[in-house]
Amino acid sequence: MDAVGVDIGGTKIAVGVVDSTGTILTKVRRPTRPQDPSSIDAAIADAVTELSAEYDVRAVGLAAAGFASSDRNHMNFAPNIAWRDYPLGDNVRALLGRDDVTVVVENDANAAGWAEFVHGAGRGTGTMVMITIGTGLGSALVVEGELVRGAYGFAAELGHLRMVPDGQPCGCGQKGCWEQYASGSALTREARRAANDRSVRAAGLIERAGGKPNAITGPDVTAAAMDGDELGIELLADLGRWIGEGCAQVAAVVDPEVFVIGGGVIAAGDLMLEPAREAFAEHLTARGHRPVPAILAADMANDAGIVGAAALAREAVPLGMTPR
Repeated sequence: MDAVGVDIGGTKIAVGVVDSTGTILTKVRRPTRPQDPSSIDAAIADAVTELSAEYDVRAVGLAAAGFASSDRNHMNFAPNIAWRDYPLGDNVRALLGRDDVTVVVENDANAAGWAEFVHGAGRGTGTMVMITIGTGLGSALVVEGELVRGAYGFAAELGHLRMVPDGQPCGCGQKGCWEQYASGSALTREARRAANDRSVRAAGLIERAGGKPNAITGPDVTAAAMDGDELGIELLADLGRWIGEGCAQVAAVVDPEVFVIGGGVIAAGDLMLEPAREAFAEHLTARGHRPVPAILAADMANDAGIVGAAALAREAVPLGMTPR
């Protein structure tokens, strides 16, 4: 039996056939329109049908940014796609026209976290926290070998833990959320602020952005830091410290064996991870009297969503979620 993982973005989907070892056997892409959910349904069904011509596809996992329902069939809400209590799983099943395929819907961070737990940096552990540093801060919790979804499917939204009272406004409607300080958006914001306030010190970053301080991006900062730029190194260290402080708060609740950090900023390696580890150890409850969880870079990179979605769909079949 082959499983397909679908990583759904705002403007495209990536679809891959994944074997039981987490290896992607083949992959296709399809464009989508985020304001037209039916176009996403159709694109998924078309890609799965194409792949089914060559592989014995019996399980399909759909991963997207948003809140997946506890029955793993609906997307209750998505920030970048027009899904509101949307029966994504049912729609894809209907378009496939097959009663021998299990379809499950999952939050993309959960899918990426499961990929790392089963096949990546977290394999061999029992309790793991995955943190993905992108535009925001995504996360997944695995506790004693089980992916934590919560009573209604909304668990592990760690990016919206309140870190700074009355701090930076967040898109969720609150202020001071962790992702406002530990994310690609936060890195970009602080880099542009520094460039506008200290243009001489930020000369390297400004040059990378074509001479426009407000065009600096997170990858610009990472690249500059890796080339030895002093401000870039400082900005990545600040990001790392926020990540480490937040992980210490999470450890007080979850007590994981390992934190796995993913996202594009991982390209900076220890320039970001070492400050994160130092801040984590400094703020960890009962430090000196307990094991210190490791903070590791993710292994699966951009394929984590596909691999994790496929693995979760494959596992759903023997768990009693019979094809409908």
